[in-house]
Amino acid sequence: MANKNLYHTLTPLLFLLTPEKAHKLTLKALRTTPTSLLSSAFQSKLPSSLSVHLWNRRFPNPIGLAAGFDKNAESLGGLFTLGFGFVEAGTVTIKPQAGNPEPRIFRCPEHKAVINRMGFPNAGVAAFKANLEKFLSKKPRPHGALGINIGMNKDQTDPAKDYTSLIRTLAPMADYLTVNISSPNTPGLRNLQEKGPLTDLLTALLAERKKSCGVNPPPLLVKLAPDLNDTQIADISSVLLALDIDGVILTNTTLDRPDFLPSEFASEKGGLSGAPLTDKSTEVIRKFYQLTKGQIPIIGVGGISNGEQAYAKIRAGASLIQIYSALVYEGPGLPNRINHELAELLKRDGFKSLEQAIGADYPDIINNTKTEEPHAKSA
Repeated sequence: MANKNLYHTLTPLLFLLTPEKAHKLTLKALRTTPTSLLSSAFQSKLPSSLSVHLWNRRFPNPIGLAAGFDKNAESLGGLFTLGFGFVEAGTVTIKPQAGNPEPRIFRCPEHKAVINRMGFPNAGVAAFKANLEKFLSKKPRPHGALGINIGMNKDQTDPAKDYTSLIRTLAPMADYLTVNISSPNTPGLRNLQEKGPLTDLLTALLAERKKSCGVNPPPLLVKLAPDLNDTQIADISSVLLALDIDGVILTNTTLDRPDFLPSEFASEKGGLSGAPLTDKSTEVIRKFYQLTKGQIPIIGVGGISNGEQAYAKIRAGASLIQIYSALVYEGPGLPNRINHELAELLKRDGFKSLEQAIGADYPDIINNTKTEEPHAKSA
């Protein structure tokens, strides 16, 4: 609570900086502050009921950091000390690219919302890999899983070339890989969510993963948009089930602009995230979980700033949770706070573990999957 109050006291000063400058300052602080100091400030003992076993991996808690925060894998050590159960680095592309012109991030504190049109700015795969090797070389490695989010360069006309090259280079270093085909800020990217292109792309990526990683490949996940209609959700579900994809991240930012947003903010182009996305992303999780009957693990993301919102996504079918935009308004103590709130909610509802609460809003699906391997890809 003290950390939360301190952050809220400092927020007006931080918001004097542009969002991008504040973000760069945060990444630098995470790189230069002793990890022991960060750990003591932002971590506390969590109950074992929060651990999740998925894809033959143990996540010490279900709260992860979504891709986009550490695009170049330069501050991973500091991020893990904030208490995340997993951190997803990227989005990384083959070639360095500057992204869209600044300004390209916009805050709306009144509604705890963010609009960004970054366009995958990053230093490219060579720099990303060097940073990753540096992080992995330090022992002991922090508890938690490392995800890598991969994307294509803006000028690439054959997306599979970029994605397969990134898998060859980075897959052996990842606890899981995420294929980003849902950012609204790269022209044509969301077209890869259509049934035909999606089938062709994922077939090529699965073949490359098998060739590059052999018998113990990292799980391959797909990150999808919240703006899909019911037909698209059904088509995508059928493709992912047919190809035996390991998991799905729901959802990316939205192109929607709710009427209650101030017009000056809402007129900015890009993807909207934060509190206005909460219910929309949860609804997509519900639909996907029902269509797939819980056979594909879901990472739920979108508008999560407290334990109740995380719990709603878990009960709707999410096995894990990611946060990002809420950190802007709630501060670095948020992962720990959400975890403690989740533990209390589980206890209130009589669940001995978080895994028991996954999809709890749909007991018929849970009962049917109990005769099979629990949650399909779970360890």
